[in-house]
Amino acid sequence: MTIAPESPLRTRWTEGRDDLDGHCPTGPIADRWEQHKFEMKLVNPSNRRRYHVIIVGSGLAGASAAATLGEAGYNISCFCYQDSPRRAHSIAAQGGINASKNYRNDGDSVYRLFYDTVKGGDYRSRESNVYRLAEVSANIIDQCVAQGVPFAREYGGLLDNRSFGGAQVSRTFYARGQTGQQLLLGAYQALSRQIGLGHVQMYERHEMLDLVVIDGHARGIVTRDMVTGKIEAHVADAVVLASGGYGNVFYLSTNARGCNATATWRAHRRGAYFANPCYTQIHPTCIPVSGDYQSKLTLMSESLRNDGRVWVPKQAGDKRPPNQIPEAERDYYLERKYPSFGNLVPRDVASRNAKEVCDEGRGVGTSGRAVYLDFSDAIDRLGQHVISERYGNLFDMYQRITDENPYEVPMRIYPAIHYTMGGLWVDYNLMSNIPGLFVIGEANFSDHGANRLGASALMQGLADGYFVLPSTLPNYLATEKLAPVGTDHPAFAGSIAEVDQRERQLLAVKGTKTVDELYRQMGLMVWEYCGMARNEAGLHKLLDELPALREEFWRDVNVPGSADTLNQALEKAGRVSDFLELAELMAIDALHRTESCGGHFREESQTEEGEAKRDDEHFSYAAAWGWSGGHDRLDPVTSGPLPTPVLNKEPLDFEYVHLTQRSYK
Repeated sequence: MTIAPESPLRTRWTEGRDDLDGHCPTGPIADRWEQHKFEMKLVNPSNRRRYHVIIVGSGLAGASAAATLGEAGYNISCFCYQDSPRRAHSIAAQGGINASKNYRNDGDSVYRLFYDTVKGGDYRSRESNVYRLAEVSANIIDQCVAQGVPFAREYGGLLDNRSFGGAQVSRTFYARGQTGQQLLLGAYQALSRQIGLGHVQMYERHEMLDLVVIDGHARGIVTRDMVTGKIEAHVADAVVLASGGYGNVFYLSTNARGCNATATWRAHRRGAYFANPCYTQIHPTCIPVSGDYQSKLTLMSESLRNDGRVWVPKQAGDKRPPNQIPEAERDYYLERKYPSFGNLVPRDVASRNAKEVCDEGRGVGTSGRAVYLDFSDAIDRLGQHVISERYGNLFDMYQRITDENPYEVPMRIYPAIHYTMGGLWVDYNLMSNIPGLFVIGEANFSDHGANRLGASALMQGLADGYFVLPSTLPNYLATEKLAPVGTDHPAFAGSIAEVDQRERQLLAVKGTKTVDELYRQMGLMVWEYCGMARNEAGLHKLLDELPALREEFWRDVNVPGSADTLNQALEKAGRVSDFLELAELMAIDALHRTESCGGHFREESQTEEGEAKRDDEHFSYAAAWGWSGGHDRLDPVTSGPLPTPVLNKEPLDFEYVHLTQRSYK
């Protein structure tokens, strides 16, 4: 879309290139990945020990990449801010991992998984990437079974499957309600083996604070030892970011409190494009907010929608206990509106419908911001013991948090921020526009389009780490002739000085407001105007208010303690300062995209039935944001001009899954 010069939107960003190349291979889509692997350059096994690769993050994507590259013979440095890779947020994934093995003989295939994923992402993802993801999905299951991951099995010993939203087949492999944890333990075992062999050096309690770019190539990072406070430089031949998503920009989300966007955002400020930041996923199955000072939200797995039925009272304001509302006075609205998919519609569809019925005054609970997820039919049909076997740990978690027994009364759920489809832009090889900077898992934007189907996050993280990156990274190392550099290079000294200045400045403010106070204020603003629904007036209001809040943060935040020791308040302040900048870019991206698609719902662009209405003529592209020169506002940190976002576009072509308005009816 071209913005007219007189438009008020022009002051928010400038137009860049509209032909960004994802370097996708051509030819029959089923052959592209194998042919591409054959055409890429290799690194001789005896030469691999000469290369050093930094991996930031040790969740499913980072741990699997570090283990696989270490096994191949490369020297790996792996960084995480937790005290162990076992504590990565990947453990929180509950419901399962998709793979197109067709064990249920119900019509699944690589092509159907590819089709469902492109459609589920509302036609805003690359076909080549998505087909590759579907293609390698079956290998992931074999890999994890060989590692001893205890997937659920049927009575005869075969791996079991269950259904997830956005699909009409059963392709989700699971380990009760702990799939992410079990998969991470498998990857951690492989990683630990490489640590023991000396191929991987693990840096726990280290946070990446800057990317070092030398001669246009990513050559290292600057970190802070979170225990001692020491700022350290680390040099490498390539850098891999596997640091997760940015859902905590909303303050309340299903993410662990430590999840942050600092690694990707600091790389963005060094020149890496940030793609589609407005694509954030609202998960429909979350325990509702219970108070103003709640620190995070708890997810109930999407797998529960296999046996749970979603409903609200037909009559607005009906406050009777659920068991006293007769069947005839209940509205199973997903089953009514979407008979083909019922309760297993994709997350964005389920979330918007929950908001709609609550806005009509039919929400339940004291807040009126909840709907019921009812298991009484499944318990009557299958028996409580079967439901307990499938979801027992989730039911126990719900009861501990709410003091309600979901075997006896329906769960109360409401949508919440969960996952981010946006992230750093990468090409088909998972390399950003900065040569040598690779981005994998949720930290990149590549595979899910505008909405992620359930059970696909674990699939993408392990596909990137076990199978894709180990094939594409060697091609970069084999074709680039990198000059030797050390941490004594001026670029490292300059980066360390900038990181140190930023931390000293945060500590020197000595204001009156805590980091959390300002953080909560920002999160509520972003949720209100850039959450489940967005409109032009609200986004302009958000973009008018965020700079003022950012200025207040740097003028009045209070960060106690010092920089040269353990200081969790300083860590949090640095992360929130990055969220304040990222939130502006999210709002700008949401403002420029005047269509509705997937998790991005513009109220001005909807069908007569209230469904998302895409504008394929003007928005069939990935929006990859960079930076330009100055702006008329000053940066509170440097006192220099703030850069203006630049919109670069990667056109999206749909050769195999033809564009059509999504329907799950």
